[in-house]
Amino acid sequence: MNITARISVDGLGGDFAPQVVCEGTSLALQRDNALQVILTGPQDALDALAQSLPAEQRDRLLLHPTTEAITMGEHPANAVRTKKDSSLVVAARLVKEGEADGFFSAGSTGACLAAGTLIVGRIPGVMRPAIGVILPGVSPTVLLDTGANADVKPEYLVQFAQMGATYAQAVLEVEKPRIALLNIGEEDTKGSKLAQETFQLLSDATPGFIGNVEGRDLLTGAADVIVADGFTGNVTLKTLEGSSSFVLGQLKSALMSSTTSKLAALILKKQFADLKERLNPDRYGGAPLLGVSGLVCIGHGSSSAEAIAAGILTTAKAVRGQVVADIALQVAQAQEDRSRASQDAPEVSEA
Repeated sequence: MNITARISVDGLGGDFAPQVVCEGTSLALQRDNALQVILTGPQDALDALAQSLPAEQRDRLLLHPTTEAITMGEHPANAVRTKKDSSLVVAARLVKEGEADGFFSAGSTGACLAAGTLIVGRIPGVMRPAIGVILPGVSPTVLLDTGANADVKPEYLVQFAQMGATYAQAVLEVEKPRIALLNIGEEDTKGSKLAQETFQLLSDATPGFIGNVEGRDLLTGAADVIVADGFTGNVTLKTLEGSSSFVLGQLKSALMSSTTSKLAALILKKQFADLKERLNPDRYGGAPLLGVSGLVCIGHGSSSAEAIAAGILTTAKAVRGQVVADIALQVAQAQEDRSRASQDAPEVSEA
């Protein structure tokens, strides 16, 4: 059995857990013959899943029973610190202890963040981990940070850009990602002091940086990686999600409003299905927390079984793409370059 990715999965993560998580796990095992899943959660739910799987899949499912759960309403850091035998904490700890290569949960985003930073731990030299989301559009685009860091420094955004590029190479298979800064205009003098200083640093230190992009460029394929602070990125993401849901809902209502429009919808059924799939936010199933020393991927609380499966498979793909090792190498190289530059800088003598 050639296992190339071992993913621990929070069996109680999500609004419809554990049933949907179990179904998604089964789908993931069915679609990836080199995947092993370590599922955490209540003994009875785990046993039911194991008994329902074909023998070949059962051989690649490891069960890790737990006795506690972290709910959406709990304080994330406190819950992670106190509920040591929760399905989420145990799944994260398996990564820390080297028993899993990556961790997926559709549970509390805050708890996943806390588990990623407090249990899995940051890569040495990473100033702040960032959440990256793949936006659908003309071509997929990684947007980060989307909520981990509301207050940032220009140096953080430079690291976000580097980490996002590494993720785009591994998961989107973009050889040389184009990186852009989300701003209120394309000119390098636009935006806040933070945006202007970040623009300069990205221009000086980041291969593939193409300049500023605006909100209208998010889904046009203008860049492969778009960088923002966590506050701006989260508002942007939620705005896109809400707008997409509204437009699709209005389109459906219009198409169902008369016999003529229903006939038109029937004629264009395939085209609408293709459009819906292209804009489907569940296509990748999860958002990675980049900058921690193991793959941590966070799914949406309302994830379906398909979204759970996609999240597990995306986590496995990032593991195989050596995202964590590549980010660690980049950060170490950047630190070495800064140290060398500091040593080479001429001393300024006092008059």
